Amino acid sequence: MTTMVPVRDGERAIGVYVLDDHTAAYRPVVDVTRLGLAALATVAVSTVAVSAAVALRRRPAVGSLSMGPGGWVSFKRTAAPPLRDAGRPWWARLLRAHELVIRR
Repeated sequence: MTTMVPVRDGERAIGVYVLDDHTAAYRPVVDVTRLGLAALATVAVSTVAVSAAVALRRRPAVGSLSMGPGGWVSFKRTAAPPLRDAGRPWWARLLRAHELVIRR
């Protein structure tokens, strides 16, 4: 004949002793509520971590790059390099003209 003796901690069941004619075994009870809360907390922490990583990610220095006719290269979503204003005449600044540099 098998007998089951519940083990309680206050109102909460934490396990059961299964008594047989020759053996006694303890079987812990799975707390589904605590297990569900732990899974929910894990998902919440993972979501916050992934969201923070995506929000703090740096944008690439250069966006898309495309080749135009005649070998012209077009950069999208990038800032213009800083201009060197020392020695530039006023009309060059007004027209946004740049110095022609030929490199050999």
